[in-house]
Amino acid sequence: MKPGNKGWLSEYLDFRRDAFSELSSNRKDSHPEYALYRIIQPTGLMYGQSVGHINHPDAVSWDEKDRMKVLLAESLISSSILFHGSPIGSQQELADLFNRVLENIAGFYNTIFPELATPTKTLFGKKRSTTELAERILEKRIDRTFEHKGNFWVYFFHNSILFLDVFIFGQWIHTNADKIVADFFRYEREELRFSVVKVMAAAAHSDNVLDFEEQKLFQYFIQGTEIPADKRKEALTIFKSGVAIRDINLPSDNSWILRKFYLEIAILTMWADRRVEETEHEFLRQLCAHLGFSDDDLENSLIAIEGFVLEHWHELEYLQDKANYERVSEHFISRVARIAEKNKGKLLKEIQDNRVVLNLLMKAQAEELTAEESEMVRQHLIHALKTIPTFGIIVLPQNFLTLRVLLKILPKNLFAAQ
Repeated sequence: MKPGNKGWLSEYLDFRRDAFSELSSNRKDSHPEYALYRIIQPTGLMYGQSVGHINHPDAVSWDEKDRMKVLLAESLISSSILFHGSPIGSQQELADLFNRVLENIAGFYNTIFPELATPTKTLFGKKRSTTELAERILEKRIDRTFEHKGNFWVYFFHNSILFLDVFIFGQWIHTNADKIVADFFRYEREELRFSVVKVMAAAAHSDNVLDFEEQKLFQYFIQGTEIPADKRKEALTIFKSGVAIRDINLPSDNSWILRKFYLEIAILTMWADRRVEETEHEFLRQLCAHLGFSDDDLENSLIAIEGFVLEHWHELEYLQDKANYERVSEHFISRVARIAEKNKGKLLKEIQDNRVVLNLLMKAQAEELTAEESEMVRQHLIHALKTIPTFGIIVLPQNFLTLRVLLKILPKNLFAAQ
């Protein structure tokens, strides 16, 4: 399958049919927004990246544009399934849902993104199928982000707001698309994007110093973004003078995943200079309070972002610096270790339930394990960590969590509690 070829979307839906059906069956296990975050966050879509794992045998041969196109399609379809009225009971129901999703993708982008408008008929008057129409629109949408491929920060912004497409689409599919509704969603699209501008500006000013990288980020954004001219002028003023958190129009009592997005965009903006100072941490705590989040929510977002960066370090060229890697690694390990300490009893029970692993852990204190034994212990320890509620939402970085790292995370006196 090649995402640039006609018919790729149908092939992909056929390949992912069982996975999407399973997603529908399991969606009752957690809130739909938590489940959607767990799907989208590891892919990098929220962070303007396409480095996450894509479950398709041909994915290794796809270029970055193809990957982002598939990730956007996957996210839109997953959102539709997770927020579907009831579990899907048959293959026919799933096929019908796929067809409705494709129709909704075409209607959504043609209505809310007029710059992507695609006729339902060819120049020769032949009607396009829903699949063909969706393919062409997704192609146009990703093309607009790749117009900014030359600079990381512009690209970061334009790709990260693809998440807003997914969020607004999740609302759109449950409405009747009359003119009033369409006007509302077009207005919401611009307001949500402009709120990203304000969050970025506030985060950049949070340490009272506009670092060179932060200045570049915002200037490139202003040049490349599609916000109206009057808003662009306001954005420049906001960036030069800053903006108070209370003056940012952010959701505080509705969508959890939208609030999560704004928080993590703020964190990533601070990472423009590759460090987060204490004044910036204080800003993040205030932002969390404004968003209705707790200190634990902030800690979870920091873990999610650090875990993502560590898992894909070699693919994120702008972060490849040994000192930075070590610093991020230390922060991540200490954060996860604190959560492990709080859940010591649960971890101990999970380990004790597997006597083979328990014996191997005891053995490891006196001698080196074989590669096979190390991998068995590693996989079981990751499984044990996943039983902690925090990691029911946050996806742990599998490749980064070597046995050596996991042993640093486990409470030091874990087995003394036996």
